[in-house]
Amino acid sequence: MIYCLTGKILKKSLDSVVISCAGVGYYVQVPATTGEALPAPGQEGTVYTIMNVTENDVSLYGFANEEQRDCFKMLTAVTGVGPKAGLSILSIMSPEKVALAASSGDYKAFTKASGVGPKLAQRIALELKDKVGKGLANGNGFSGDMGTPAPSSAPAQAVAALVSLGYTPSDAAAAVARVDETLPVQDIIKVALRSLSRAR
Repeated sequence: MIYCLTGKILKKSLDSVVISCAGVGYYVQVPATTGEALPAPGQEGTVYTIMNVTENDVSLYGFANEEQRDCFKMLTAVTGVGPKAGLSILSIMSPEKVALAASSGDYKAFTKASGVGPKLAQRIALELKDKVGKGLANGNGFSGDMGTPAPSSAPAQAVAALVSLGYTPSDAAAAVARVDETLPVQDIIKVALRSLSRAR
């Protein structure tokens, strides 16, 4: 398996990149967020990859970081979510937002991705709820089953704090998901606590 590719970017679009490594140009399909994060053609960049081998095709999928790649693995492990849908979701949502939406049961967030209907979105939220809820409750942010936990972000720290106060991971994630994630951790916790106390 190819873990990552580092080399000169020959071509770049919103959904793919051609990266030259040791004289070989690799065509890698990427989510839009990765396409935006990579440097311009002619410069050197790194993508963390997953190789998908089927009877008729060998495809490489690339991501800006390991957290995004682990999120893609977890999404495509859900019944009915293929690589195309996985890339589509990661084009509009960060792994952190995927974790918050799944653990709070907010399936509608997934329907904003191209090719993801309400039924599939509900299945994603249902199948990932427990997996990502544990990661958020432990303060890991988005932690896939494969790979190391991502560095803790403010929303993940807020969820962990609320869980330690006795709230369930899904209630805590739902409250945090409604708060502006750019706020400091303490402010996210305060706003989330206000909405949780109103709900009781």
